[in-house]
Amino acid sequence: MSTSSASRPPVAPRHPQVRSHHGDDVTDDYEWLRDKESPETVAYLEAENAYAAERTDHLASLRDRLFDEIKSRVLETDLSVPVRRGAWWYYARTFEGREYAVHCRCPIAGADDWTPPELDSATPVAGEEILLDGNVEAEGHDYFSLGALSVSRDGTLLAYSVDTEGDERFTLRVKDLTTGELRDDEITDVSYGATWSFDAGHLSAGYLYYTTVDDAWRPDKVWRHKLGTPSEADELVFHETDERYFTGVGSTRSDRYLVIASGSKITTEVRVLDATDPTGEFRVVAPRRDGIEYSVDHVVVGGEDRFLILHNDGAVNFELASAPVATPGPEHWRPEIAHRDDTRLEDVDAFAGFVAVSLRRDALSQVAIIGLDPDAAPGAALGEQVAVPFDEPLYTSGVGSNPEWEQPLVRLGYTSFVTPETVYDYVVATGELVLRKQQPVLGGYDPTAYTQHRLWATARDGVRIPISVVARKGVALDGTAPALIYGYGAYEASMDPSFRVTRLPLLDRGIVFAVAHVRGGGEMGRGWYEDGRMLHKKNTFTDFVDCGRHLVAEGWTSHDRLVAEGGSAGGLLMGAVANDAPQDYAGVLAVVPFVDALTSILDPSLPLTVIEWDEWGDPLHDADVYAYMKSYSPYENVTAQPYPKILAITSINDTRVLYVEPAKWVARLRAVADADVLLKTEMSAGHGGVSGRYEAWKERAYELAWIIDTSGAPHEPAGG
Repeated sequence: MSTSSASRPPVAPRHPQVRSHHGDDVTDDYEWLRDKESPETVAYLEAENAYAAERTDHLASLRDRLFDEIKSRVLETDLSVPVRRGAWWYYARTFEGREYAVHCRCPIAGADDWTPPELDSATPVAGEEILLDGNVEAEGHDYFSLGALSVSRDGTLLAYSVDTEGDERFTLRVKDLTTGELRDDEITDVSYGATWSFDAGHLSAGYLYYTTVDDAWRPDKVWRHKLGTPSEADELVFHETDERYFTGVGSTRSDRYLVIASGSKITTEVRVLDATDPTGEFRVVAPRRDGIEYSVDHVVVGGEDRFLILHNDGAVNFELASAPVATPGPEHWRPEIAHRDDTRLEDVDAFAGFVAVSLRRDALSQVAIIGLDPDAAPGAALGEQVAVPFDEPLYTSGVGSNPEWEQPLVRLGYTSFVTPETVYDYVVATGELVLRKQQPVLGGYDPTAYTQHRLWATARDGVRIPISVVARKGVALDGTAPALIYGYGAYEASMDPSFRVTRLPLLDRGIVFAVAHVRGGGEMGRGWYEDGRMLHKKNTFTDFVDCGRHLVAEGWTSHDRLVAEGGSAGGLLMGAVANDAPQDYAGVLAVVPFVDALTSILDPSLPLTVIEWDEWGDPLHDADVYAYMKSYSPYENVTAQPYPKILAITSINDTRVLYVEPAKWVARLRAVADADVLLKTEMSAGHGGVSGRYEAWKERAYELAWIIDTSGAPHEPAGG
């Protein structure tokens, strides 16, 4: 492999491999980079890292400045708002200089104590216990992540799982909170999450449920572990054999029922078991039917146990139904909240005295509360919804952590582009919103110095696309401002407005930040998603281009000062628009980008491929899907044309979007196109990047410096 210098980037050698599908022979010169154990592959990635470091060396002082700006805005020693479960308040502490949170608890004052204690980071808390110190767990490891943190119902045991490689395979452990000692119950190679049975905490009979993954990193098995027995004796409770489906285990909010949910991208099947009979047989609520999704929670209405079922059977935006727990099949589903074309029902949380409904309307997330009448007749219909009001034009609200089933209030989270993350308790009986905490932002942050807007671009097919914009007040609408436009557009994921301390350095340098809510996401309902997946995927790309052009036409920025950013499936979007409209952008930042989509989706042996067929289509067996994906997959469509500056960020241990995709993409861009492209590979992280908060700030400072430099924004903030 050629070495690099500031004027000569690394050149990956060509080792041609031919793949054939549907009569189409394709020569791939860089597939050899898939072997991450190969010294040649490692040498190439390291050479790219060295080249990127050299090319961005002039930004070193700016990176340091940005890191300091981010750090100076954060109250490093802080704690979360406590949440109540059983006889304890649970919360997390952070400490200056430490990468990870310390998870703690303190006792409640009494059974009627629903006001979280006003804890001070500098004042000792009476009765405080440390459950888990992430910094201690991370010692000796370059990477650390928690996959589960679950306290047993009686508060005596903690199940937690750790990943120290970044590959999302965890080791599950059980800690005795009475003695502070680890028990012998240790289980390796588990997936996310862990669920206690109803009787967990009684050491002679407690059970713990967990999932494991197959060779393709798909959670496919649910296991039951009896405390005090070796993991080799664990019982396989459920095995999902259909490769399109993930499976997971949890419980209803009431803890009365254990729940196993199997789901593809478009189909769900749920099994339930009375948690008081943890060794019993799970039963299916509704057999899987292709295209039908549903979720289940438990509610008591007028003394009758019922399941609340949120489903899309004949209701594209979902409706809420209920059914008796003894006969929960679709023939017994009784509508509770009818389908609406303008409202997407997203989730339902049932409590003893009320139901919280999460919904989406006009590209805004909202919460509505339904009170349960204690004097209602058995099985009576639910009452009217009461919306929780907020008055900003753009915001995100949602149900927060609420471990208790019998509580008089519901914990909510709220944020916007200008409002830091805020925690409220909504008192159901009175409708009062009680502010519990707002994320401290140091350095004299003034939300009135910024302005947020909702714009609407007209796509080339006439559809109106929402754009969310935030900027510092006083930005001139004459096309001279630099701008960053972000997009995702997949999996019905919504990119809702939120506050980020790491965004302030951009805004304070006059950079306009915009989110293009393109089709393929969920911002405008389920139809919005359907119009941006499978054989409609190109709508995602053209929407994004049209949103950027709308910003330019309205004077927010100009094409030579506009940088685009997206990650993962949003990285596919970045690669596509770089190919299709390279002249529209000064730069493209692609984070763990899914840019070799066709190669990945053609190989069912790769992690997570088969389940992705419901999102992208199955090019292995369908020639039309193959041709369509080949026509947009970024790696396949690199051409000999000028490209904007490109920075690709990836992680060597990423199991979701393998490092090989951006590596191949960059190699091909170098060989074929006129491209100023950099590849930076984190050599010890996974899909989420580095794991510690300080390291994450440094990583973002690296990206921000590149964005600022590429957009032509000043290196110093206004007044800096």
